[in-house]
Amino acid sequence: METIYTESEIDKVAAAVIAKAPNKTLLFRAPMGAGKTTLIKAIAKNLGVSDAGNSPTFGIVNEYQNENGELLAYHFDFYRLNDETEALDMGLEDYLNQDVYIFIEWPEKIESFLPLDSSEIEIEIIDIHTRRIKLKE
Repeated sequence: METIYTESEIDKVAAAVIAKAPNKTLLFRAPMGAGKTTLIKAIAKNLGVSDAGNSPTFGIVNEYQNENGELLAYHFDFYRLNDETEALDMGLEDYLNQDVYIFIEWPEKIESFLPLDSSEIEIEIIDIHTRRIKLKE
């Protein structure tokens, strides 16, 4: 899947990602400010998350639940990791072994530990309002 979109079309793009991704582990590769968190929040909303909350920028992991409190997804932001073993120290393997969506920003920071059955999502900045997304299935 490859498409060009603006923020006003984000819900449509999020629904397409859910429909076309062959698995629940999604790796988001993009430069700073490309809209990774915005897209992840839109995907979470499409999955039925009751409140996508704040960006995980000040933490490493956010947990997303539906209105009944059922766990739907984990959202990792590994930007501030200094060493990939820090992800293991926080229990990454336990998170990855659950049957929920896993959204990973900055996956290059934990390259050695990424599941083989992950789907790669690249976001390219075209201009201030426009992005290109590529979902490698």
